[in-house]
Amino acid sequence: MNPARRSLAVPRHRPWPACRPCWGVALDMGSARTRVWLAGRRTIVDVPTVTFPGSGAEYPIRRGAIVDTAGTARMLDRLLGHRLPRLVRPLVVVTTPVLDGIAYRAAARAAVAVLRPRSVLTVPGARAIALGAEADLTRPLLVADIGAHLTEVVLLSDGAVMDARRTSLGTGDLDSAAPAEIGEAVVAMVTAMVRQDRTSLTRDALDRGVLLAGGGALWPEITHRLGDRLRAPLRPVPAPHTAAVRGAARILKAAHGHPAIIGAPPPRPPDHT
Repeated sequence: MNPARRSLAVPRHRPWPACRPCWGVALDMGSARTRVWLAGRRTIVDVPTVTFPGSGAEYPIRRGAIVDTAGTARMLDRLLGHRLPRLVRPLVVVTTPVLDGIAYRAAARAAVAVLRPRSVLTVPGARAIALGAEADLTRPLLVADIGAHLTEVVLLSDGAVMDARRTSLGTGDLDSAAPAEIGEAVVAMVTAMVRQDRTSLTRDALDRGVLLAGGGALWPEITHRLGDRLRAPLRPVPAPHTAAVRGAARILKAAHGHPAIIGAPPPRPPDHT
């Protein structure tokens, strides 16, 4: 092989995740819990979303919004600073609420900067859940993510978000709200999506069944209400509270070896002379 061409070849990798250039972190930061998957570890780190700037605890993420970027950064540094290998700049994949848009992504990127990432990718939480559940994304899919303080219902088609609804209500509100109230909120969002969809996507996805994730998928009072009112199959995700971070981890694994991630030079254009 020509030495010049050899230098442009993609470097050979050690088995993933031992490959240091591809070392990564998957993050799912909720208002109640933050879940992290680290390359090279077999378990998911699951801790409260809390920081301690002074004499008491503060909660930097509320109802799906990062309200304290500096506090979120402190939390990530405390949680991951000692777990990351020295001199490694990880690829970080962060799940985001579907309807928080640019503001959430910008705040998440600013907070994650404390980890010195080489790159940060954001993925809608509903898509991450579908990936974590190994769902078929070639067909329309309804995802209901019932978290501690936020519930989202999202329609995916070919993995892309086609419609989404949310309510600032979750299992953390059950002291003041009944489980039936959360179930009815999900039913109302799904019903509105079906009525306003001028195509058959939402109806096809509903007939296929609603993919349930988040801690609310573990509450029989909520799931029974959904089944009775929607008259559609329910498909609870195994370990539903960690589905999103597992999906983000799958994106990290898929990124292994990609030239855009490891910093390899692009292929040399063909010689037409």
